Amino acid sequence: MANFAELSKAIIEGDISKVTERTQRAVAEGVSPREIIDKGLTPGMDVVGKHFKEGDMFIPEVLLSARAMHAGLTILKPLLAASDSSTIGRVVLGTIQGDIHDIGKSLVSTMLEGAGFEVTDLGVDVPQQRFAEVAVAKKANLVGMSALLTTTMVNMKGVIDRLEEAGVRRQVKIIIGGAPVTQDFANRIGADGYAPDAARAVDLVRRLLGIRVEEERR
Repeated sequence: MANFAELSKAIIEGDISKVTERTQRAVAEGVSPREIIDKGLTPGMDVVGKHFKEGDMFIPEVLLSARAMHAGLTILKPLLAASDSSTIGRVVLGTIQGDIHDIGKSLVSTMLEGAGFEVTDLGVDVPQQRFAEVAVAKKANLVGMSALLTTTMVNMKGVIDRLEEAGVRRQVKIIIGGAPVTQDFANRIGADGYAPDAARAVDLVRRLLGIRVEEERR
């Protein structure tokens, strides 16, 4: 029988080999991909997020846990697609045009995937119109943008404008983040929220989309 506690512990410890082995074992035992995520991967990453917010874990450790989480998801994604498993929300992420920093954005992407969201990561230096086009094509519930440079922050407002022009702004929540970004800036450009780090970004997405943790793990 699958030991979800061991899988969660391996995520917290950032042990890629153990996560891979325990995920494969659970699959071989006939456990559904969704259950492995909901009862093993996500709880582990939730603990990581909690420790990170409280200052008990730091970015290098969180990155190890995120890579371990990704190792498990790599095994499960094809199985999720084959089973036509439903997603709890569709998210489009990217680093804004002119900026090539992506550590924080990649962490958010991995943690959201582990929490059960369908994530389209557009990468870095993403043009404003690209965000809007993909959000429309994917029928996204939320768009997340990051920036590490004050000179690129201004492009975030352009993405919101493109979404307005596409007629989908009311259907799409928008969050922003990055070192120079603040809640005040989010308010000024009309974003729906701001998160200072990956763990709080996941909490923010859940809150904006009205998703409770217990709903994710049904």
